[in-house]
Formats: sequence, C-alpha cells, structure tokens
Amino acid sequence: MAETTTWQIDPAHSAVEFAVKHMMFTTVRGRFKDVKGTIEVDEKRPDRSSVNVEIGAASIDTGVADRDGHLRSADFLDVANHPSITFRSKRVEGAMNKEGDKFKVAGDLTIHGTTIEVVLDCQFEGTGKDPWGGTRGGIRATATIDRRDWGLKWNQALETGGILVGNEVRIELEVQAVKAALVTA
Repeated sequence: MAETTTWQIDPAHSAVEFAVKHMMFTTVRGRFKDVKGTIEVDEKRPDRSSVNVEIGAASIDTGVADRDGHLRSADFLDVANHPSITFRSKRVEGAMNKEGDKFKVAGDLTIHGTTIEVVLDCQFEGTGKDPWGGTRGGIRATATIDRRDWGLKWNQALETGGILVGNEVRIELEVQAVKAALVTA
C-alpha cells in the first residue's frame, strides 16, 4: 500500500532566487515573490515523489525598478506573453530520510515558453512542528542554467570586451512546505 504525503509550498517562508554576472565582474541577485506549488512525497518509494511549482514571472525583484521592468519586457521574460515559470518534476534520485540527506530532482523547467529538463541538487533540511500544530519541512536546492537555452538572448557588448549580462544563471531555492495530507492508496 502506497502512502503519499502532500506538502504545500509556503511562499512566505520560501525563496526562489537567482544570481547572474553584470559586466562580467559583479553579481546581481534577484528573486521571484509569487511562488506556489506542491510536493508529493511517496513515503516508501521516494523516487516516485513529485514536485510541481508555478512562479509568477512578473514578480521578479532585483531591488531596482528600472532593471525589473526591463527583465519583465520582451527582451527577457516577456511576462505579457509568458506570465508563468513552471517546474514539473520527472524523477527523484536519492532519499530524504534524515536532515542533511542530499538528493536530485530532475524536471521540466519552462521559461519564456520553452521547456528544458533541469536537475536540481537538493538537500533535505528537516521537519518540525510549527506553533499552529502543523508540520513543516525544508529543502534547499541549486542549479545553474544558460539563459540563452530558454530564448533569453538580449545582451550588449562592452567597449572593453565581454558582455553586459552573463549567460550563466545560478538558481538558489530555500523551500519551506506545510504538510497538507496523507493519502493511502
């Protein structure tokens, strides 16, 4: 008998962040504020677990309004035509039995209307009871992507050589989820 636990991602206590080089020598960081999703954990077969996340592309925030506006434009995310960024897992490799366990989640990342498989390197941060009687769990995940693969190709050549915006984007996730239900099938 399979036991699957559903966890709802808590957007108030989760961070979907990114970092990219600017002018080839400094790093600009940003985050997405509108994040929702579920994590389905198969207690006996963790490899059958799944993750589904939706991010509001317009919620991008780098702390600079003009830059955020440019990132929302057709030069980058084109949020008018592609309002969501999604991640749908395809497989989980490794277990999440105890705090510190490392595992991988492979899935389809859709940005700007293009879907490509990405592997997230994850670490289970543990679980605990919250003050309201619920159970929460934490996961940290990272990946590095090339933004050009998703059609985000805008750039500007620098007079001294190189480019204005780096192509490599580091993704850093800190996810807290609330246990919603245990389903036995």
